[in-house]
Amino acid sequence: MSLEAGPAALEPLLRNGIEQLGLALSGIQIAQLLDYLDLIQHWNKVYNLTAVRDPREMVTQHLLDSLSIVLPLQRQAPTEQGARLLDVGSGAGLPGVVLAVCCPELKVECVDAVAKKVAFIQNAAAQLRLPNLQGRHARVETLTAPYDVVCSRAFASLADFVVLTSSALAEGGIWLAMKGKRPDAEIATLPATVDVFHVEQLQVPSLDAERCIVWMRKTAAERQ
Repeated sequence: MSLEAGPAALEPLLRNGIEQLGLALSGIQIAQLLDYLDLIQHWNKVYNLTAVRDPREMVTQHLLDSLSIVLPLQRQAPTEQGARLLDVGSGAGLPGVVLAVCCPELKVECVDAVAKKVAFIQNAAAQLRLPNLQGRHARVETLTAPYDVVCSRAFASLADFVVLTSSALAEGGIWLAMKGKRPDAEIATLPATVDVFHVEQLQVPSLDAERCIVWMRKTAAERQ
C-alpha cells in the first residue's frame, strides 16, 4: 500500500485506533493526521526521517503510539490555553506534531539538533495549518525558556533526559517520558532532585509491544 494511492485507504485503521483509545477527534484533525503521514512519506524519499516505511505500520507505530498519550497528558499536565510543551529530540515530529493536532490549546515546540528534521517540522506546521506548532534547531541543553511540559519519545535515558532539560522546565512543570517496558533500571539512576510520581502503562491499538509513560517532576526541595 502507498500513501500516494490515497491517505483515505488508511483512514479506517486510524479511526478504529482512535476509537479504541477513547479519543474524540474531528474530521479535520483526522485529515491532518493522515496528511502528516503523507508528508513523512514524501520527505522520506530524500531525507531519512524515519526507518518505518510501510504506511500501515506508520499509522500504528507513529500515529497511534503518539495518540496513546493524549488523554494521559490531558489528565496529568497543565494543558490550559497557552500552556507550553517542548518535544525533545523530536525527529519527524513524534509526538509533537500529533499533540499539536489533537491539543490546539497547547503551544508545541519541537526541538532537534538536525536541521533537516526541524525544516520538516516547520513545513508540516505550514502545510497542516498548525499555528500552535513550531520547530526549533538547537541543542536542548541550551534552552532556558520555561515549558510546562517537557516530553520525549526514544530520546535518551531518563537521567540524561532530565539533566539536559532541567533548565527548560517551568516551576511546577512536569516531564513526560515515553518508554517501552517499565524502565526500573533507569528510574534507579535518576538524580535525587527528581520525583517519579507515576508510571502509566499504555495499550497502543494494533501494536504488540509494551509501552508506558514515566511522569516526573522536580522534588519539592528542588522547586524551592
